[in-house]
Formats: sequence, structure tokens, C-alpha cells
Amino acid sequence: MTDDPPDHEFSDGQGFEDPYDAFDLEPSELAVDIDSVDPVDSHALPDMLDEANIETDSVDAETVLDIGLEYVRLNRYEQATETLERAGQFADDKRIQQEAWVNKGVAHAELEEYDAAIGAYKEAIDIDSDSEHAATAETNLAYSLWEFGRTEEALEHAERAVEIDPRFGEAWYNRGFFLNERGLAEDALNAFDNAVRLGYRSADLLEEKAVALERMGEDERAEEVAEEAEAMRDQQDQELLE
Repeated sequence: MTDDPPDHEFSDGQGFEDPYDAFDLEPSELAVDIDSVDPVDSHALPDMLDEANIETDSVDAETVLDIGLEYVRLNRYEQATETLERAGQFADDKRIQQEAWVNKGVAHAELEEYDAAIGAYKEAIDIDSDSEHAATAETNLAYSLWEFGRTEEALEHAERAVEIDPRFGEAWYNRGFFLNERGLAEDALNAFDNAVRLGYRSADLLEEKAVALERMGEDERAEEVAEEAEAMRDQQDQELLE
């Protein structure tokens, strides 16, 4: 058994001046520095950006957006969803607002929170249904709907993405994927070819293209494309190891 520790005499400090000025957060002086915010701190932005205490005009929404995107890059998806929502709420610029909601959807999708992702993408589309970000929102919405089991709606939004931006290669890939799921191999193949022509090429695309070719009875071409997809994956794995 140990003796009780002696009483500790705490410092009295310097006290406050008279009259006492209460602590205050001056919104006009708030400037969120992306280099000074620890991306590991999940409460950094929520604590700094409390709507009850800070006026919208005092927040640099684009900087908050950049911090949210950095959270995504670091796979800190929960922090990303909170920060990106703040960016969307504080932004006056519709472009920044829409980009924030699209990427909030991406973060939710990475967490497999597809219901929340769907809501974020729809929020982005409601801001501007014809912009570049709207095309991204539509194609990502299609994927989340498919993962959420709403396959009928998925193809509709994949089609909408291509209508908004016919030069969006990933949208063509998504369209081909959903057509393949429905057994529409020839239409899917055309979509995959469009994606490649527009510069979008991935192992996933090549694997889906091989499936479409096989369903069309073009077994030799299907085998060649499948081997190409396998080689691409091996190369990607090697690059990761290096």
C-alpha cells in the first residue's frame, strides 16, 4: 500500500484583465490553412466551422473543399464526408458546391454507404443538371444505385451521363457495364469502344469487353482481350510493388 500523494499546489496564473473581455472567434479572421490542418484529426474542420458561430461569407469554401479532397486521397472517408458537406453548405459558387457534393458521394461509396452516396449525388445534380460535374454525379449515381440493388434505375442514369457529356469516357464504360448486365452485348461493346476512343482504358473495361465478345460468339477476340486485361493487371500490381 502506498502513501497518499501530497497535495499539489496549482499555479494561480495571471488572471484576466479588468474589465474582462470574453473569448471570441472573429469570423473575418478565419482563414483555414490547408497546411496547418492535420488531416488525421477528424474534428478539425467541424470544430472550426460551426455554422452557429461563423458567417458563411467568412469561410473560404474552396479551401475547405481542398481539405475534404485531401481526406479522400488519404482514405479518411468519414472525415471527408463531414468536411465536404461543410464545403457544400458554405459555398456560394455553384461549381464548388456541386463538386463538394459529388465527392461527398464518392467518400460515402468508399464506405459502402450507398444510400448516403445516392443522396449526395442527387444533391449535386439538383444544383446544376447539365454541368461537367453533373455528368460525373450521374455516372457515379448509376454505380451506387446498382450496388444498392436498384439496377433498373442504374442504366437510366448511366445513359443520362453520356447525354450530358458525350466525351466522358468513364460514363461510356459505365453504360457498357450496365448494358452487359442486361445481356445487350453488342450495345455494350459499342459503349466500351467509345470509352477507349475517348481515352478511358482499364483492366475492368477490357474484362467486360471480353465478356461481351464471348456472348457475341467471338471467342478468339474475347480471349485476346481477356489476356490483355490480365497483362494490364499484372503491370499495375508490379507498379504497386515498386
